[in-house]
Order: sequence, then structure tokens, then C-alpha cells
Amino acid sequence: MNQEIANYNANQPGESRDICELLATEINQALPQAESKIWHRHPVWFLDGNPVAGYAVIKNDVQLLFWSGQSFDEPNLKPEGSFKAAEARYTASDQINTNDLKRWLRKAQDIQWDYKNIVKRRGVLERLK
Repeated sequence: MNQEIANYNANQPGESRDICELLATEINQALPQAESKIWHRHPVWFLDGNPVAGYAVIKNDVQLLFWSGQSFDEPNLKPEGSFKAAEARYTASDQINTNDLKRWLRKAQDIQWDYKNIVKRRGVLERLK
């Protein structure tokens, strides 16, 4: 595991740490070819420089984010922000359905919008896959 992400997880309180460690393990297993790093102070995984998945501890829960998640057609992912991102939130590690998570991570590889070039395109997203 990326050491920065391991440090991020270790610095979280109680149940948030357990959630973060489970998410990191599952994401690393599903996306072994991805680059992972702390980006904007949170763990994020990239495919070819494009952010696809990440998480953040936010107040009392952990937000799991998929940058192209609104295109996944998954009822347990909720729209987030004004682009194509979608999220799931957790307050306990036993709330994470790993079968759903694995399916979402497969979709994160197969369905991507081009966030890497969003600034160059002046806020316009183009579908990559």
C-alpha cells in the first residue's frame, strides 16, 4: 500500500480507520494497475492520470467517491457535485457490501469521464470509456 495512504488511514479515529483500511485494501486489489496517492489531502486512485476512486473522512462518516459514478447506474451510489461523481457514505465497516464495492470498482475501470483534462476543456467533461 502507498505509505502516504497507510499513514492517512492510521491517523483516523476508531471506526473511520477500519473503514479506510477496508476500502484501501479492496481498491488496491481491484485496481492493481492504478497509481494511488494523497490528492487534495485524501487517498485517490488514478488510471492513466485520471482520478477514478477515492475516499475521505468527513465529520462522522467516510465518503467513498467514484469520479464517474453517476454513469454506473447503481442505486446505492448517490450523485455528488456538479459533474459525474457519485458517492457512498459509511459510519461502520460492516456497512460496506464488498460485492457492491467490487462491482463499482470494475465499473470505475470500464466507465470513465476525462477529469484529467477538465481544466484544459474549460469544465467540459468528455467520456473516455
